[in-house]
Amino acid sequence: MATVSIIKRTKRLRDNSFPIALRITKDRRKKIISLGFSCQDNEWNDRKSEFKKNHENYIQRNALLDKFKSNASSIIDDFKSEGVDFTLSQFEERFRGDYKRKSISVYDFFDYKVELLNEAGRTGSAKAYKDTRDAIFKFCPRNNLKFQEIDMNFLDDFETHLRSRGNVDGGIAVRMRQLRALYNDAISKNVIDESFYPFKKYKIAKLKGKGIKRALSRDEIQKIFDFDISEHTNLVHSKNYFLFSYFTRGMNFIDIMYLTWDNINDDTITYIRSKTKGRFSIKILPPVKEILSFYSNHHTNTNYVFPILLKENLTPTQIQNRKFKTLKKFNKDLKQIASLVGIDKKLTSYVARHSFATNLKQLGVSTDIISESMGHQNINITNTYLKEFDSDVINEANEKLLLF
Repeated sequence: MATVSIIKRTKRLRDNSFPIALRITKDRRKKIISLGFSCQDNEWNDRKSEFKKNHENYIQRNALLDKFKSNASSIIDDFKSEGVDFTLSQFEERFRGDYKRKSISVYDFFDYKVELLNEAGRTGSAKAYKDTRDAIFKFCPRNNLKFQEIDMNFLDDFETHLRSRGNVDGGIAVRMRQLRALYNDAISKNVIDESFYPFKKYKIAKLKGKGIKRALSRDEIQKIFDFDISEHTNLVHSKNYFLFSYFTRGMNFIDIMYLTWDNINDDTITYIRSKTKGRFSIKILPPVKEILSFYSNHHTNTNYVFPILLKENLTPTQIQNRKFKTLKKFNKDLKQIASLVGIDKKLTSYVARHSFATNLKQLGVSTDIISESMGHQNINITNTYLKEFDSDVINEANEKLLLF
C-alpha cells in the first residue's frame, strides 16, 4: 500500500522559507520529493496541505499541488496495472518525468542524486556530491539556480571563488568533475538540453597540477620503518597502516579497512579491490607478516584485520563515518610521524601508494609491471604516479654526462 501527501518541510531554506514537497510512503519507507516551491510559515495551511490566501500566488500554486498529487496517484495506479512492485526510486523517476523535469533546480537535482546514492549504499559518492553542492551554494546562494545558468562565465567565476578560499588545482578539479557528472546526468534525464552543456568550452584538464613531491625514497621509508613507537604509542596504528599499504603494492585505505582474516591464507593476501573490482593475490613480505602478527595478538571481536570497523554489520552511513574519522586521524598522525623522523614532505595515506610505484621504477621495474601490480586499467594512470621519477631521475642521468 502506497500513499502520497503534500507537506511543508521543517528545515528552512537559505531565504528562511520552508520548501513544499511531495511525500510518498510505501512499506513503511518514505521518500520526499521537492516540488520547487517554498513559503513562509504563516502562508501554509498544515491541515489542508495547501497555500493560504495570504500567499500572493495561492490559487495557481494550489492548482499545481492538486495536479502533482493527482499525477502521483496515477503513477501508483499505473504501477499496479503493470503488476510492478515498484521501489521509491522508480516512483521518483516516473514522477519527475511527469512534471516537466526542466523545472528542477540545480539544488533539487543535487539532493535527488544524493538521496539515490545513499539509498544504494554509496555513501562515499553521496558525500562527494553533497560537498560539491555546498561549495556551489556558498558561491551562488540561490535555491532556484537552473542548469542553463551554469555557463562558461559561471564556471570561471566559481573557479576564482574556490581559489579565493584556498583551493588549489587538484581540489578545484574534483569539484568541477563532480559538477560535470551531475550535468551529464541531468542531460540524460532531460532536465536540461545538451545545447547548454558548458564543459565543451570549459576544460577541466587545464587544472592538472605540475606535480607535488609525494613519493618517499626507500631511505625515507626506512626512517618510518625504524621509528621507535614506544614513546608515541598513539601513533602505532597509523605507522602500521602506512607500512602495510606500502608493502602490499600500495593497498588503498578502504581496502585495508575492509580486509578480513579470511583474506589471509598462509603467505598470501587475496582480496578484491573496492575501486576497480580487480582481484589481487599478494605475497606476504616480512614487514607485513610482522604487522599481521601484531593485530593477531590484539584481535578485536570482529573478523576485520585492523581496528577500523569495530562492529560487524554496520550500515553504509556508519561505515562512511568511521572511515572519515579514522582517515582524518591517520593523516594527522602521518604529519606528526614525518616531523619526528625528519621527513620534509607532506605525508598522507596516499603517499604509500605513490612511493611503492616510484621506488619500483627506481629499481628498474618496467612501467607495465608496475601498472599491473597496482591494478591500473590504463598505463597512463601509472605514468601520473611516476611524474616525479621522470623529472628527478632524468635530470640526474643528464648530470652524468659531465662525468668524463
